[in-house]
Amino acid sequence: MMHAHYFTWIWIHFSFGASEFYHPCQKICLCKEGANSNLYSIPSKALDSLWKLQVLLLSGNYISRIEAGAFSSLERLQKLDIQRNEITVLGSRAFRSLTRLRQLHLQNNHLLSLHNGVFSMLQHLEVLNLEGNRIKTIAPGIFTSLNSLTVLNLVHNEIEHIRFKTFLTIQTPGTHILLSFNPWFCDCDLQRVFAKLHSVRRLILDDYDNMTCMEPHVLRNLPLSSVDTQLCIAETVTVLVITFTVFITVVAAIVMAERNRKKRTAMPPTPSVGRDCSRNSCRDYAGETAHQ
Repeated sequence: MMHAHYFTWIWIHFSFGASEFYHPCQKICLCKEGANSNLYSIPSKALDSLWKLQVLLLSGNYISRIEAGAFSSLERLQKLDIQRNEITVLGSRAFRSLTRLRQLHLQNNHLLSLHNGVFSMLQHLEVLNLEGNRIKTIAPGIFTSLNSLTVLNLVHNEIEHIRFKTFLTIQTPGTHILLSFNPWFCDCDLQRVFAKLHSVRRLILDDYDNMTCMEPHVLRNLPLSSVDTQLCIAETVTVLVITFTVFITVVAAIVMAERNRKKRTAMPPTPSVGRDCSRNSCRDYAGETAHQ
């Protein structure tokens, strides 16, 4: 909850490339938000005089990118809602000045990946909503600085795999993580990751039972929770089969080598055959030996 005497909303009007900010009051203000205002960019100049602003709602516009310094004057901002836009990239300095931000709503945009440094200054962030994007890759250290995070929503993205250390860096006790409706590739590696995550008491996987497999095809639409204990069995069997095959091959090679060695040692020596042609006569050694 925001303090009532600082609860400030902003109304943004966008028309033919020109936007206007209306802020008729400086202390106590209740105005319309800037949602659905055909805004294509964030006019940072227009925000310079709104340094007391605590809530900024920009949902339902056409914003495609957040540049560095876009919110540089909003150091007191506690809630930023830019959902339902067309954002594809978050610059590493997009939120650098928002050190008091508690809620960041980025759901239903077009984000493809999350890079280290994007949230590095948001130590007080409690809610990070990234639902409904197209996120496929997440840098392992992306959440390291979020020391107050209580809700992380990654539902309805394109995540197939996740690294254990990606979430292990979240140090807030009781962080709720939402991961359902992603196209998970269910294999032994994924099973190991979630087995480790379940062992971390400060992390709560609220919708684990709703997570389903997309690949491999034989597991499609099956709940991950129903097959997670079996994912490593096939891999283990495969390893055992390969190991056994290699073992048999090596043993067979050793046996064959030993048989060949014994055959060579058991064969009688071959008599030498030669001719002595001294004194104008020649005779066979083998024949002479046989005659004698």
